[in-house]
Amino acid sequence: MGSGDREVHGVVERDVLVLGGGAAGLSGALLLARAGLAVSVVDAGAPRNASAAHMHGFLTRDGMPPAELVDRGRAEVTAYGGELVDTAVEDVRPGFTVRRADGVEMSAPRLLVTTGMHDELPEVAGVAQRWGRDVLQCPYCHGHEVRDQPLGVLATGPGSTHQALMVRQWSDDVVLFEHTYALPDDEREQLAAMGIRTMPGAVSALVVADDVLRGVETAGGSTPRSAVFVAPRFVPNTRVLAALGCDTDPNGFLVVDGSGATSVPGIWAAGNVVNPRAQVITAAGMGTAAAMAIHQSVVLDRTGSAVAAHRNRARANGFTAELEREVAEIVLGDRRHGF
Repeated sequence: MGSGDREVHGVVERDVLVLGGGAAGLSGALLLARAGLAVSVVDAGAPRNASAAHMHGFLTRDGMPPAELVDRGRAEVTAYGGELVDTAVEDVRPGFTVRRADGVEMSAPRLLVTTGMHDELPEVAGVAQRWGRDVLQCPYCHGHEVRDQPLGVLATGPGSTHQALMVRQWSDDVVLFEHTYALPDDEREQLAAMGIRTMPGAVSALVVADDVLRGVETAGGSTPRSAVFVAPRFVPNTRVLAALGCDTDPNGFLVVDGSGATSVPGIWAAGNVVNPRAQVITAAGMGTAAAMAIHQSVVLDRTGSAVAAHRNRARANGFTAELEREVAEIVLGDRRHGF
């Protein structure tokens, strides 16, 4: 059963702290709470997909508003005894002690980090305001909803050509606006072969009327478009982990093994803070997998402590054949017979 709340020297102690309350964090917390652990989810309530009206590609949840998924997930976690803490994390110290924005400190021997990432958008008038509505990033998330419409791709780097080729699968009318990216000849050839037009020059603004995207403005005039895809710069939310020394890749995302474990013992991570391409359903699965590994580590630690206590009792009372069999059962299980 769960160990419940503990407070030592003013610090609230839990079995596991989950940093971040999106799909990955809530999925992990749900499994841990069902396993009887004392788990708290600390979340500031600023999800990356807050501007999107609906999410797609999540089996049985296709078209659901992201906020509704979170609300349902939070209700499920609390139904099993998990705690939700609605505040930001200021920092995490080795140990692991978490200092919250409300001044409360919490600690746990294990962390599940699901702090996600944020998008750095190009500084073009209208892009930030339309983000998640008719300025989009993932064709798998939103391509079906804008299929067969005049679409644009705002080029910001080498990945933009690939993005345009993907978007082309949903519409015959795609324009890549070169903006700040100098197209190499081979990419220009690929675009031409797929019937994707290119527009030179920087984009000055998006044309919006009656709260609807109408077009893309360049020095050459306005090109009518119903939606524009853009590849933002993905920035992982790892600032609060600075003091812990977790390994990261060249772009700053946490490096984990197959179980979700980071390079620092006791810290697991899941979701976009690990994989910027993870969709909601992927992040949820990653959170569950990491939570399984966390719970298994708890079981192994508790088993080790039980064995040590058992051996101490045996030494104090004299080691008998019966005690030897019990220790063999705990440590070896069926392997005591040589299998």
